[in-house]
Amino acid sequence: MPESLSPSQRHAAPSFMEQAQQLADSFKATAAERDARGGTPLAERNQLRASGLLALSIPRQYGGLGADWADTLAVVRRLAQADSSLAHVFGFQHLMLATVQLFGQPQQWQPWLEQTARHQWFWGNALNPLDRRTLSRRVAGGREFSGHKSFCSGAADAQMLIASALDESADGRLLIAAIPADRSGITVHGDWDNIGQRQTDSGSVSFERVRVEEQELLLEPGPLSTPYSCLRPLLAQLIFTNLFVGVAEGAFEDARHYTRHHARPWFRAGVASASADPYVLHHYGEFWAALEGARLLTDRANQQFDHAWQQGARLNAAERGALAVAITTAKVAASRTGLDLSSRLFEVTGARATHGPLRLDRYWRNLRTQTLHDPLDYKLNELGDWALNGQSPTPTFYS
Repeated sequence: MPESLSPSQRHAAPSFMEQAQQLADSFKATAAERDARGGTPLAERNQLRASGLLALSIPRQYGGLGADWADTLAVVRRLAQADSSLAHVFGFQHLMLATVQLFGQPQQWQPWLEQTARHQWFWGNALNPLDRRTLSRRVAGGREFSGHKSFCSGAADAQMLIASALDESADGRLLIAAIPADRSGITVHGDWDNIGQRQTDSGSVSFERVRVEEQELLLEPGPLSTPYSCLRPLLAQLIFTNLFVGVAEGAFEDARHYTRHHARPWFRAGVASASADPYVLHHYGEFWAALEGARLLTDRANQQFDHAWQQGARLNAAERGALAVAITTAKVAASRTGLDLSSRLFEVTGARATHGPLRLDRYWRNLRTQTLHDPLDYKLNELGDWALNGQSPTPTFYS
């Protein structure tokens, strides 16, 4: 049987990957049924809490497991092979923890990390900088946020939120804060009903005069203000990239199992089993070559991100730019490979594989939904500008 674990997964600390494997096995057993149902996967989120992996990326001195980013992303990928919705919210858990470290000061984020590790807090996302409907106004001793945010992945059943608002004053700057999810005025709406990623709770959150204390605002160094703080969008892109590779790997393994155990050869093939059909073998060869390429590019980007993270404030713009190119390259490969494989898997499994309860189409639906997060055309434009003109991608919340 082909090796299904990437190099970063094979080299991850065994306890991390053993726990991830156990969770993935459990999630896989109910993934199709939960995909049909949608909503918040409370039981599975509690399994993540009980595993201790919500503190995976938190340094040991703050009570966490002290994993590096290559290990953390390997867990995201392993979970995505089984259930990409849970992999998504798990990846965003660590993205939010990175956000407070990159945008805030140690006296702010150290207590949050300690409390997260101690109580296994879930962090949700209500940042979405493209949704400008939430405004902030100054009040005595702090701020108030009022408005709406869309695409708030993981906000349901979270203990903390990363939220953003535009300053209603003349400068209109983006303000980002870490606030308790149960604070008065916050309403998480159960309005996520999309074709894919159906259990990410990526619907909307409303804020009605929500109090935000000064110490909850991430002002120094603030968003995208230094090469190091500009690692935040690159980590988001890398989480998606590992998610896409994991979904492609899960689709490949499900297709492989079905082909070997259930599919029937076409009558003109002249062979006894579908696994000997020359056209089926041709497809699997294409799948494998593309998947290996995406894996290798992603593993390389994971390692480069770890190196950049370790640089801290010493990271310069050129190093950040080179990392952005590596991650964008991997994301393009993972997006294309995953969409192609998850669509074409039916060509190697046959008409019976479209049986509704199998829900093998969920791999494509999940990838199609999440790969629209930011257009691939603009990723290719950035890569083209680098390849032709040597121009690094301009740091934004999406590059």
